[in-house]
Amino acid sequence: MTSAAPLRLPHVEMDGRPVTEDDLRVPALHGFGHFTALQVRDRAVRGLGPHLERLDAANRELFQRPLDGGLVRELIRSALDRVGLRDASVRVQGFLPPGEGRTRVMVTVREAATMAPGARSLMSVPYARAVPHIKRPGEFGQTYYGMLAARAGFDEALLTAPGGVVTEGAITNIGFWDGSSVVWPDAPALPGITMALLERGLAAAGEPSVRRPVTLDGLGAFRGAFLCNSQGIAPVRRIDAVEFGSGDRATEGAAETEKTDEMAGVMRRLETVYRSAPADPL
Repeated sequence: MTSAAPLRLPHVEMDGRPVTEDDLRVPALHGFGHFTALQVRDRAVRGLGPHLERLDAANRELFQRPLDGGLVRELIRSALDRVGLRDASVRVQGFLPPGEGRTRVMVTVREAATMAPGARSLMSVPYARAVPHIKRPGEFGQTYYGMLAARAGFDEALLTAPGGVVTEGAITNIGFWDGSSVVWPDAPALPGITMALLERGLAAAGEPSVRRPVTLDGLGAFRGAFLCNSQGIAPVRRIDAVEFGSGDRATEGAAETEKTDEMAGVMRRLETVYRSAPADPL
C-alpha cells in the first residue's frame, strides 16, 4: 500500500476545491479584485477579525455584495486540511468575473513566513497607489518601484505622494519614532492589519501612537523608523541618505549610540505589543 504524494506548494483552491485550468482563467483574464494576506500559526491568526472585515468591505465596495467571514474561514480550513499544514502563509482573493452572480474566492497556501532579520534600507520613489485603502493584486507600480529599489541596493521602496509626502512602503506600513511616541504618516495608504494591532496594543499599554504628516525633508527629525506587515516588524536603518538608529548592531557596527540603544528598546516594546495580540482560531 502506498501513501499519497504530498501536495506541492504553493497550493491553490477556488471556492473550496483545487483549481482547474478554467478556474485559473479568472485571475488571468479578469484580475480586477481584492485580497488579504495572513500568517497562520497552529490554525490561528492574529487579527483574523480585521482580515475578514477587510475582505467584506472591499467586496462590498467593488462588487456591491458581502463576503461572508464564516465562508472565508471554511475555505481557508479546507485548503490547509488538503495540504496538511497548521502553519502557513495564506492569501485570500476575491473576484467577480463578468456575468457571474457570486464572488469567486481563491485561497493560496504557501510555507509559513516571518519577517527576515536585520534592519532595512528604503529608497523613496514618486508613487502613490490609487484607491489605497483596498488591498488588490497586480500592483504594477509597487512591483516596478520595488524592483528599481532592489537594483539600486535598497531593501524596499518607500512610496511618496507629490511634495515628498510619505505614505507607505511598497509592501509594508511604515512608522517613525520621534523620541516620545510612534508616528504613523497621515496620508492615504492601506491600513495594514499589523499596523492596526500595534496601534491598538500601544494605546492599551498607555503609549498611544499618533498620526501626522511626514515628508522626506522632515525625516531628520525622527530618531528611528520601522516597517510592519503580516510577516512581522523590522527596523529601518536608512531612507535614501538619512540614517536612523535602528537598534540593529549587525548593520550599524559596534558603535553604541544613544539612538541605537533607544531604538532597540522601541523595537522590543513593539514586538511585545504585537505578540500580545490574541490569535483567533480558524
